[in-house]
Amino acid sequence: MLKKHRRLSAAAAAAVTLVLGLTACGTDSTAEAGSEETTAAAEGTVTVQSLALEDEATEVVDVEVSVPPQNVVITDNRLFQTASDWGIELVAAPRALMPSTNPMKENEEIIDLGSHNEPDLESIVAAEPGLIISGGRFAQYADDFAELAPEADSVNLNVREDEPLDEGLVRQIEAMGLMFDKEEESAALVEDFDAAVERVKAAYDPEDTVMSVLTSGGEISYVAPSTGRTLGPIYDWAGLTPALEQQAEDTSHGDDISVEAIAQSNPDWILVMDRDAAISTATEDPAYKPANELLANSAALQNVTAVQEENILYMPQDTYTNESIQTYTTYLNQMADAFEQNG
Repeated sequence: MLKKHRRLSAAAAAAVTLVLGLTACGTDSTAEAGSEETTAAAEGTVTVQSLALEDEATEVVDVEVSVPPQNVVITDNRLFQTASDWGIELVAAPRALMPSTNPMKENEEIIDLGSHNEPDLESIVAAEPGLIISGGRFAQYADDFAELAPEADSVNLNVREDEPLDEGLVRQIEAMGLMFDKEEESAALVEDFDAAVERVKAAYDPEDTVMSVLTSGGEISYVAPSTGRTLGPIYDWAGLTPALEQQAEDTSHGDDISVEAIAQSNPDWILVMDRDAAISTATEDPAYKPANELLANSAALQNVTAVQEENILYMPQDTYTNESIQTYTTYLNQMADAFEQNG
């Protein structure tokens, strides 16, 4: 069994134990001829935890998955980079949601399931999937896929609303490691992530205040600590001191708080996600302005400490359509580099 994430609560730890419940292990009981576990191992199955959506409530269920998986479909954007890095061949995926940094995006052999706003759910039938991994922006269609392809193993690995994001990312990647016989690789990803968090915590000075923002459509929006989109959870992971603490109203696209209010908080550091940078239709728009230009050209921000000292840390450009554990590890290490240099 892979190691549990260091921040797991008792309930989450039990959940991960279920996720990693390999149906064959080297105990005396499973070694007995004719045992249920031995039979499962001979058939080649692992047990992972899946989410089933019913009446807007999330129920956790155990699902047996045949291994090695055949004719794989993945719809969770947090797992596309892992699929590419591990050489997992997909028969269908929402390629419209993949970042241009992922080579699978232009692979015409992968049936495109569209976007979450304009999905082509029925196309999954032609793919004849053996395993469907749902989640992310397509989590709402997990049950639809199960109905369209009832013979396939269906697993919804979406990060739950009631679990910390870091625990969800670890849970996902460990389940992927089990299903695709990549347990060493998944363990390495978790270790890299944990190490990056520890680097940030060690290098960060709690007396420095931090502001996080999202840019889109030429606007700068506030991202709240803890609850704000993408950047919010990093405050909890690394113990960052917020320059401004205001409850989030829109966790998806940032909150409409004036740039003057952001400037008045005078942060020592500014964390930035450029939402449009990950969307080709946005970057091709002549009116598109990258995040660095928006911040540089904002008169209200020119006297802010973070701007004057160039303490502005931009997330990878594909973050909005990637959001993988690898993305966070990359950004956390970037933050650690900057904090160490500043210290």
